[in-house]
Order: sequence, then structure tokens, then C-alpha cells
Amino acid sequence: MLEIKNITKNYYSLVAVDNVSFDIPQGEVVGILGPNGAGKTTLFKLVAGFLQPDGGTIRPRSRPWPAIGLKPERLLFPNNMKVAAYLRLVAGVSNSRNVDQTVRDVLQRVQLTEAANKRIKDCSKGMRQRLGLAQVLIGDPPLLLLDEPTNGLDPEGQAAIVEMIQQLKANGKTILLSSHQLHEVTQVCTQLVILNRGRVHYQSRMADALTLRPHVTIEVVHPVDDLAPVLTALHPDIDVVGHLVILNDEAIALRRHVLSLLLGTGHDIVHVVQKRITLEEIYAEAVQ
Repeated sequence: MLEIKNITKNYYSLVAVDNVSFDIPQGEVVGILGPNGAGKTTLFKLVAGFLQPDGGTIRPRSRPWPAIGLKPERLLFPNNMKVAAYLRLVAGVSNSRNVDQTVRDVLQRVQLTEAANKRIKDCSKGMRQRLGLAQVLIGDPPLLLLDEPTNGLDPEGQAAIVEMIQQLKANGKTILLSSHQLHEVTQVCTQLVILNRGRVHYQSRMADALTLRPHVTIEVVHPVDDLAPVLTALHPDIDVVGHLVILNDEAIALRRHVLSLLLGTGHDIVHVVQKRITLEEIYAEAVQ
């Protein structure tokens, strides 16, 4: 649906998004995983068109541009309005043909029908998150951007939101989802991008990411990001994550060559270990 290629966004001297590339395929759920401050919210604003990149491109795979529904991390509502009245206002602004029916439908989809006449200021945090989902569903956009949709919720509230996202996925929505919780993205996402300090540290199909893979990990004293383009060009199964060079699957056969390259460029080796890597290990290394 969308191709994101080499996008960069600076706030004065701060590089918020640094040369990020990935695809959002139609009908899939792409998870952007990373800690607070990783650049997720800026990335979402760029995809939504609220910000313009300083470099790179965001473009649709086919014309025209898809309609986009954005649920921001911070939800701001007119607190004295009632839930249904607020959604009727949103539907009216969105030029919905049948405002009342549209509101009834989205309230049912996010399980807020019984709260229709409740003032927003009296809604729980979980209800407000569901109201944010209801808002982006008005107009039935094919692409949804959900920025930290379970942030601050208790486990029960998180489970309810995850279930709703799974239903949207089953209904064919294309979703870009951000989170700092690994278990959340593994439940609903079909593709995974790990972001930290504005840069992509890992990306994979979720099915591949959850599979224990044989690998050789080479740990060096200093980060090897400068060699990442050279190393990844040697074989697609070579990953560079901070201080680690990870040789997966067929790339294991290249370990002697990779060690020679690292030593030849002045990188001191801490140790070399062969084992099976988990997604938890990849994430922990990427965000440290």
C-alpha cells in the first residue's frame, strides 16, 4: 500500500527519524516497536502527512493515495461532550452520508454502545482509547495508524484493544501500529520493525522473527554501524545490531570472512558465540 524510503526528519540538531525504510503492504499489520523517544510518533506524523520529511519519500504503491485514519498517542477530546454527540460531530465533518447510522456502527465496533450518552470526562482511560479508535473508523479508511493504542491501560484494557485490532485485521484493514511492548505486537502484527534513536535496528516478517534461528553472534568493543552497509551487502542473512554482528542461517558460513573484515577495519572482538537467537534478545540489544 505504502512505500517508505530513506526518510529523515530533523528538529534543529536532533535527528528524530534517520534514513528509515520499510513497506506497509495492503492488508497487513506492521508493528513499529521501540522505547519511548525512539521516533515512533514522528514517523506516524510523517506517514499521516502532518509533517514533511527532510529527506526521502513516502508514496503509495498504486494511485490514488489511500484515506488514512490516525489515532495519536495523546488523545484530546472536548471533555464536556457526550460520546455519541462527539462522534456525530466527527462524522459530520467527515461528510458521512448517514451520520446517525455511522455513529451507531462505530460505537458497536468498539464496544461503546452503552456509553453513548456518557460525558467524555467521565470515561475511563480504556473507554477513551476505544473512543479514539471509533473516531478513526468513521469514514472507513483503508489504512489505520494506531500510535500506542494500549498505552497506560491495565492488562484487561490492553487485551480489549488488542482484540479490536485483531478484528480490524480480520476485516481487511491495513494497520501501522506502534508500541513499546513486545508481547502486544507479536499478538497482532504480521511484520515487525524495531526502531530506536530514530533508526531501524531490525525488520522482519513476524513469523520469521518468532522462529528460533541458528546464528553466530560476533560481539565487538565498539558499535559497527559504520560497517553495516558493507556487512549486509555480503549476505541478506547478516544483521548488525549495535555492538553485535549476527550471522543467520546460510550466512554462518561467512564467519571467517566477517571476522577478517572486522579485524581489518580495527574492530576488537569481545567474543564469538554460536546459538539460537530469540526475538526478546534482538529487541533488548536494539533498545539498550
